[in-house]
Amino acid sequence: MSNTVAERARLVIDEVEKAVLGKRLALEMVLMAMLSDGHVLIEDYPGLAKTLMARSFAVVTGLEFARLQFTPDLMPMDITGSTVMDPQTATFEFRRGPVFSNLLLADEVNRAPAKTQAALLEAMQERQVTIDGVSHSIDRPFLVIATQNPIEYEGTYPLPEAQLDRFIMRISVGYPTAPDERAMLTNRLERRVDEVDLDPVITPSELQTMQATVEEVHVDPGILEYMVAVVAATREQHRVQVGSSPRGSLALLKLSRARAALGGRDFVTPDDVKSVAVSALAHRLILKPEMWVQDITDADIVRDCLEAVPVPPTVPGHS
Repeated sequence: MSNTVAERARLVIDEVEKAVLGKRLALEMVLMAMLSDGHVLIEDYPGLAKTLMARSFAVVTGLEFARLQFTPDLMPMDITGSTVMDPQTATFEFRRGPVFSNLLLADEVNRAPAKTQAALLEAMQERQVTIDGVSHSIDRPFLVIATQNPIEYEGTYPLPEAQLDRFIMRISVGYPTAPDERAMLTNRLERRVDEVDLDPVITPSELQTMQATVEEVHVDPGILEYMVAVVAATREQHRVQVGSSPRGSLALLKLSRARAALGGRDFVTPDDVKSVAVSALAHRLILKPEMWVQDITDADIVRDCLEAVPVPPTVPGHS
């Protein structure tokens, strides 16, 4: 069954790559999050196709897409919707906000105040919103892709650790290589328009079937111990104030299974764990203040932990 997931995933990535050139690894990471039923934080500079990436995934997977530009005056009801009175019937009805979509792009999420961020937090964690004491469920699949600029902090409201922890992964896109950027320009000349036409290659129900298949991927007890040891190492690091939470362990488990499925395997290997560990764990760490002076990052800490923790030699039954 994992081969089926790998084949469908390849179709999705190939189609999205028509719009987002040369970033296959980042695209695969986003798809892993989707297969793990998790949310993604993209932290990178402006103009690196973050919005295009989110919209492209929505088109290719047939998901209903909504985009929210976070600003200091954005209110919770702008995300969730609100109860309004119908003047014709004199009754109150709930009008849904953009969060009632399958894929929500929260652009520059750290530019909205904490109260607005909290409204998004409930939707991300509970898959529901509460308006006037009434809970409204959000249909699955539901994925939030949030973006923020890593260098511009003026007028921003940094995401609290509790909200960062809700993202299954944090990734960056990075600048394209010269050949990829040249191909991008060439394609634009040939198209004569900015928009790239993409076709749906799977349906939302097929995506949910792929998510269910990932849940069948086998994880050997030795691999589980390896995951636990890596997460524990982040908590024991002398350069860290707060290590990864247990939610980080769950993220490591889910993303490792998704990566195995993308590779056409029905079992997880240590390489699966290693390849997703930085994206799954780094944003959950709080470093000691002096580390910033030494130019040490949370990603560096996770890489050091991976170096320090012994790797299981084999996966029994899957050597």
